[in-house]
Amino acid sequence: MQSTDYFSTMARYNKWMNQKLYAVCSAMPDETRRQISGTPFQSMHGVLNHLLLTDRVWLGRFQNCPFLASSLDQELYADFDELKTEREQTDAEITGWVAGLTEESLATPFTFMAMSTPAEYTMPLWVAALHLFNHQTHHRGQLTTLIEQAGFDCGVTDLPRLPDLE
Repeated sequence: MQSTDYFSTMARYNKWMNQKLYAVCSAMPDETRRQISGTPFQSMHGVLNHLLLTDRVWLGRFQNCPFLASSLDQELYADFDELKTEREQTDAEITGWVAGLTEESLATPFTFMAMSTPAEYTMPLWVAALHLFNHQTHHRGQLTTLIEQAGFDCGVTDLPRLPDLE
């Protein structure tokens, strides 16, 4: 498998999982999505916001078009429907960015300034891209736990169940 195949698969998985989780969250009252949970980013809505924010920060870095945020827990959209629409647009942008990756571009050095610890980091682009998808998976795990604790079912989340996986 080529690295580009891996990232293409992860972009498809990201989009699929976001569609599934937003569908479940759409069936909830807003109060349930915003219930303080004591977890990072405070609530389901907070986790969804954080994922959108960090995906936009990373995508901005990758595309050399910085996305400015005041903090990692900044609420981008208070309205859930707007958050969902923006998530769909960002997933399309991630998929488009991944479609342009080559084995050569993935091997190039990538330098960025971190938000959490203001320092400059350099690594191969493939490591930063891998982090984008790993970070999503990490926080979606938190989100699925909160969803299940609220009495809702996320369904299957396993990568091998991705529709049309070749």
